[in-house]
Amino acid sequence: MPTVIVDGKEIEIGAQERLNCIEAARLAGVEIPHYCWHPGLSVVASCRMCLVETGSRDPATGKVTMVPKLVPGCQTPARDGTVIVTDSQLVKDSRARVEEALLIDHPIDCSICDKAGECLLQDYHFEHGQPERRADINPFHSQRRDVGPTVTLFVDRCIMCTRCVRFTREVSGTSELMVANRGAKEEIDVFPGFPLDNKLSGNVVDLCPVGALGDKDFLYQQRVWFLKREANVCGGCSAGCSIVTEHNQDTVYRLKPRENPHVNKWWICDDGRYGWHHLHDPSRLLAAGRLVSSAAERETVEWPAVVTRIRDDLKSAGRLAVAVSPMLTLEEAWMLCAVARSIDPRAYLAVGHVPTSGTDQSFPGGFTIRAEKCPNRIGVEAIVGLFETDLHRWHNFLDHIRQGQADAAWVTAAYPGSWIDDSTAEPFGKLRSLVVQDLFESPLSRLATWQLPATGFAERTGTWVNVAHRAQTFAAAVRAPAGVWPEGRLLWNMLGRRGLYDPAAVRRQIAESAVSLAVLAGDVPPNGVDLRVNQIASA
Repeated sequence: MPTVIVDGKEIEIGAQERLNCIEAARLAGVEIPHYCWHPGLSVVASCRMCLVETGSRDPATGKVTMVPKLVPGCQTPARDGTVIVTDSQLVKDSRARVEEALLIDHPIDCSICDKAGECLLQDYHFEHGQPERRADINPFHSQRRDVGPTVTLFVDRCIMCTRCVRFTREVSGTSELMVANRGAKEEIDVFPGFPLDNKLSGNVVDLCPVGALGDKDFLYQQRVWFLKREANVCGGCSAGCSIVTEHNQDTVYRLKPRENPHVNKWWICDDGRYGWHHLHDPSRLLAAGRLVSSAAERETVEWPAVVTRIRDDLKSAGRLAVAVSPMLTLEEAWMLCAVARSIDPRAYLAVGHVPTSGTDQSFPGGFTIRAEKCPNRIGVEAIVGLFETDLHRWHNFLDHIRQGQADAAWVTAAYPGSWIDDSTAEPFGKLRSLVVQDLFESPLSRLATWQLPATGFAERTGTWVNVAHRAQTFAAAVRAPAGVWPEGRLLWNMLGRRGLYDPAAVRRQIAESAVSLAVLAGDVPPNGVDLRVNQIASA
């Protein structure tokens, strides 16, 4: 097995791995500071912060021969016998000089900079910088430039790592950003007439190691040290990107990508990044309401009463049909099907409406935005398939209602936008009982006997299966608004379960009922698990 030596510690690396010194040092638990290098971008070795001593060990004699000069760790491959020294005085002095050079022209405006608290320049200065500033502190003059609809450039904060430029060339393939001028007058800028306006543009803010690129949506909204972070999954499309939801006091402030080599690597699209505002929309449904006899008003019903009254209404109505939304988690979908069959053993179960928009959009860096704008169609199809011999979809469900084959229906939705029109909803008005669970009022919910509020993606706990059959488990980042019971809690109580809703217990029950889902019985790793090895068939 190939071995590298990091600060005297031997570390084994994979024979097929192509690692540089930064990556090899991480295996030894050593972090080499760096600005310009990023694993998803080409190597330029321009910041010089990652300079290290390196050499090689002769496998026969064990003699170590060192390179006479410091080398950039990002550009130097780690092979069998490579020796890396990261803590020598020579390396420490080099880092301090690089930090000092960067700070000579960098404004000391941390108190108003959005990056304060997560800025690499701050962190590296305290860890690797000079003990005191030897240059004069110049007055601060902000040079702010609008480079696109979502991003603002603070020119004087830039340290010219060029991550953003390489991203637009190599990952998004749109090449809006460039380096203008030369030498001390270098600046990041956009090409005239070509603003930074692509579906992945928000990623340059995450890539920027300092506060040069600011997210207009987040700018001056919240200090980062007040934010709590919860590993989550984006519900914007079937890609199921791994994200971090950053929030404070049950208010979401921003979404950031979470590294997952199996799904989204290091990126998310702008649709997902800014697709959380509906969570705090004042027009959301916030209480369970039942249509009274006048048909003009709804009475608010407390949730403990909802649990029994909905069951009684649907049972007395007759034949039941249920649409299981692809916005629900695996656990919620399974419990909904179980509740439906406990009310009507022959209940008609179908996959709910699958919203789509355009076609899949792929980028040179390998990222794809899916046209299917829901996170769990594959998972819901697998769950419905456990209860139904034939898989019914939304159009089959509509035909079932139009043909008068149901007396009652339960439609789960939880879509962040408009999804049904008056003509599609009209046949549901003939049912004896109709339950609609959604985030916002719609033509269908206005016809409902029971109008129930739903929860958004950041308010759910459970498992989604993306278009590539990768199951990812996540916890709720924020609580649902006051007056809203999450679907999992409602269905858990309708099944007569005691205590708090426990999605892990539901997953174990799902795993017992299907060999293809058996892997869900255990702990799902942070990057998810591929269900294709368990033979979940694609739709």
